[in-house]
Amino acid sequence: MVRISDSIADYILKLLDQGDCAEIRRNELANTLGCVPSQINYVLTSRFTPEQGYHIESRRGGGGYIRITRVYHDPETAMAHIVHSIGDRLDGATARAILTQLSQAGALDDMTVNVISAALSDRALTSVPQEQRDRLRASLLKNMLVALH
Repeated sequence: MVRISDSIADYILKLLDQGDCAEIRRNELANTLGCVPSQINYVLTSRFTPEQGYHIESRRGGGGYIRITRVYHDPETAMAHIVHSIGDRLDGATARAILTQLSQAGALDDMTVNVISAALSDRALTSVPQEQRDRLRASLLKNMLVALH
C-alpha cells in the first residue's frame, strides 16, 4: 500500500527530475492526487528540507505557487552537505530520505543505499534500547558516508 505522502513526494521528485526546479500549485496538486492541501505542506516540510538539499519558495494569492529547488547538483557537494548537516540524532525516516537524496544526486548507487538502509533500520538496531537508536543511527550514517567520500 502506497501512502499518500509517498505519492506526493514521488510526484514532486518526478517534476524535479525534469529540471532542478519544480513549481506547483498546492490546491491543484491536492485535487490531482486526491488529498487535502495540508498533506502537501506536511510532505514539503518533512521531505524537502534544506538539510535534505532543497529550497522552498512560496508566493501566496491567486497566482500563488510553491517552487522547490535542488540546492546542490553534483554528488561531491551533496555528500559533503549532508554529512555536515546530520546532527547527533537521526530517525529512520530521515535517514531514508537522506539516502534517497544522495542516490538521486548520484552520490550513492542503489546497492550502497540498500546496504546502508539495512544497517540503519530499526530491525538491525533491535538490540539497542529505543532511546539510543537515533543517536547510534546518526553516528553510523556519518561514519559510513565519510568512509565512502
